[in-house]
Amino acid sequence: MKIRLVKAIIACFLFGISSCVCAANKEGNKESAGKVIHINYAEFNKRVVDVRADGWNYLGDKPCILDFYAKWCGPCRMISPYLDDLAKEYGDQIYIYKIDVDEEKELGRMFGAVSIPLLVFIPQKDQPQMARGAMSKAELKNAIETVLLKKK
Repeated sequence: MKIRLVKAIIACFLFGISSCVCAANKEGNKESAGKVIHINYAEFNKRVVDVRADGWNYLGDKPCILDFYAKWCGPCRMISPYLDDLAKEYGDQIYIYKIDVDEEKELGRMFGAVSIPLLVFIPQKDQPQMARGAMSKAELKNAIETVLLKKK
């Protein structure tokens, strides 16, 4: 991974594109707080759970929500702004990951995402909990408070 980072920095220097350094720094698991993060299968294995390993071992440093969605799904589009708002509100306390089931079919199958949206709430230490279908912003916030942050 260090070699790829060095190559990216050298390439940026040679081409004089300073913004490439920011892209190279995305190699790690650090995201800017307050944003919904779109992930693929490889990133899922680094950030959430390595599916090749035995058992459930959440890899994140704070709780997360997995949003299994599709671009064509009306209820998915309905809750998307809620998730954006909640990502800003809980920015440094949780991650919100979006997984497109049309692009990441294997992840969708693993979680049984036959009905979307499928939301998976993954606390830091406890087992994940799933919710199928669209939820109101208040319901999402309540799930964050009770399942992920254990405030209620």
